[in-house]
Amino acid sequence: MRPLFLAAFTSLALAAPIHAATLEDMAGQMIVIGFDGDSASDASVKAIANELKSGQLGGVMYLKKNVKSVGQVRDMNAQFRAASPDLPPFVTLDQEGGAVERLTEDVGFKEIARASTIAAENTPEQAEGIYETMAKSVAALGFTVNFGPVADLNVNPDNPVIAKFGRAFSADPEIVTAYDRAFIEGHHAAGLATALKHFPGHGSSTTDSHEGFTDISKTWSETELEPYKALIGEGVLDMVMVGHLFHSDYAEGAEQTPSSLSKRWIDGVLRTDLGYKGVVISDDLEMGAIRDHFTLEETVVQAVSAGMDILLFSNTGYQRPTLGKEILDILVEHAEADPVFKARIEESYERIVALKRRLG
Repeated sequence: MRPLFLAAFTSLALAAPIHAATLEDMAGQMIVIGFDGDSASDASVKAIANELKSGQLGGVMYLKKNVKSVGQVRDMNAQFRAASPDLPPFVTLDQEGGAVERLTEDVGFKEIARASTIAAENTPEQAEGIYETMAKSVAALGFTVNFGPVADLNVNPDNPVIAKFGRAFSADPEIVTAYDRAFIEGHHAAGLATALKHFPGHGSSTTDSHEGFTDISKTWSETELEPYKALIGEGVLDMVMVGHLFHSDYAEGAEQTPSSLSKRWIDGVLRTDLGYKGVVISDDLEMGAIRDHFTLEETVVQAVSAGMDILLFSNTGYQRPTLGKEILDILVEHAEADPVFKARIEESYERIVALKRRLG
């Protein structure tokens, strides 16, 4: 059955036309960025709120460094959302459970178990209740997007980023799909959007894309696409998060292009082969797999050209308050010079606005 969240807001998105916006406004919606500060009174937090207000950003990304207390988080999020009430920002975090959490018991937030434990100890129906309870607590703090669930298959027990931390529900794609659905529907019941990750599949990798180039050519199989195929078919997805994974069979010519910058993966496999029509968001574009091999301009231009809708930057590698404006300038400059690139921005803007209207 289609979740009430999705059904209710889809009709709203279809009913209201998307009004014309400037090129800068459209490009700004494609940028979600990390920030410094952990209090609503911090100058860096106020600066980010001003960028949201001016349309230079589409959202913000929380890291643990931003969480001093749940009260401060609530106040910051109220400031972010008030800055752009007509087109609310994506206020995002990673709150999977287990090792991957931004809100912890240290600040009074009730933690939940990692995915592997959830699946081992609970039915999908019970898991949905666990995730709904957690999601309601996250939503109460003003967040609108949780980057999960993990659709990766636990096929490599020595995997340094998925198996090591128990982030996958199972090695069986049908089991993964069932618990991914539970995560998504639990979040929809709380009014939160989700992002299925890490397309096309990080579970078989032997290296960590946080640290550097990650080649899945010899380990990956099409079985890893099955949760995406099933959930796309059900129409329950808000976003798909694309990882930084290289596969030689999907290379862009002689280039060792990771999936997040690859038209063959995003426009080809995800959109054409699997039929996905929704928002595509990158994994953090400052991970070693990207930042060590591409300039900022190359990253932005290649990602958008490949079909990416939202560019996620943690601002932990670049670490400068001007990063959002630099990304915006790159987008606008290339759009003004290339009608095809401009059209890509317009497509992304329409998808982003439709999702934001579903979120209310």
